[in-house]
Amino acid sequence: FTQRPWPPVLSRWRPRHWIYLTFLWNLLFSVLGLLILAFGIWGLLDKESLVSERIAHLGSDPMLFFVLVGLAVSTISLAGCMGALYENICLLKFFTGGVIAFVILEILGGLVLYSLRHQIKGSLQNTMLVAVLRYQDDPDLRFIMDEVQMGLQCCGVESYQDWKMNMYFNCSSPGVQACGVPASCCLNPLENGTITNSQCGFGALGMEEFAAQSIISLGGCAPQLSRWLHSHRGVLSACFVFLILVEVGGFLLATKLLADLAFARARGRQPGAW
Repeated sequence: FTQRPWPPVLSRWRPRHWIYLTFLWNLLFSVLGLLILAFGIWGLLDKESLVSERIAHLGSDPMLFFVLVGLAVSTISLAGCMGALYENICLLKFFTGGVIAFVILEILGGLVLYSLRHQIKGSLQNTMLVAVLRYQDDPDLRFIMDEVQMGLQCCGVESYQDWKMNMYFNCSSPGVQACGVPASCCLNPLENGTITNSQCGFGALGMEEFAAQSIISLGGCAPQLSRWLHSHRGVLSACFVFLILVEVGGFLLATKLLADLAFARARGRQPGAW
């Protein structure tokens, strides 16, 4: 058994090099899309958004955004992978169209975010304030607030005292959570390193600041988020530019492969034949 040589028409370009490179390039994006999809599904499961009694409210769940983005990215990337592997012109054209749409949306989104950054900052503060007020009543807002407080190690909007505005955590409340804060405010919310201690923030609002700072984070999430964005703006900008360049690179590879396949077919040869 011997391997057949390249057809004369294709031997000058060896398009299989482009095929394998395009396939591997898109495979990385497929993995990224699947990771985003997994994150969205994890968020839905963590909030029990997929159980029967909450399925009717699924359309308003913010984690659905990650599911849809993950599906779109993985679908377009897999189309690029299969289009390159099987030399399918329709799939490759679908991939290039999807990449163009993604790049345009990302650039427009970046411009909008930058031009409206001050208004967005105010909107984020208002959203966190609403999340504090409706913490027990809205699972979506509770999930977001908990993730922000644990991720940034903060508590409340401007300070931990903001939780007094919540009717359940206010010191005048008759419930067991009176004068407390959510467990996500705690410096060490895990008991024995595995189970969340939901009572670790109980009574924190009634303590002196010196005593409370050893149990919970005192700083608010709004200034902490602003500091984090300011200190990481260079990294975020570089990641955004890198993402655009990688997408453009995938587009150029697919375009080159399409041109080679079209030229090979125009010469009456079967692309990729041995």
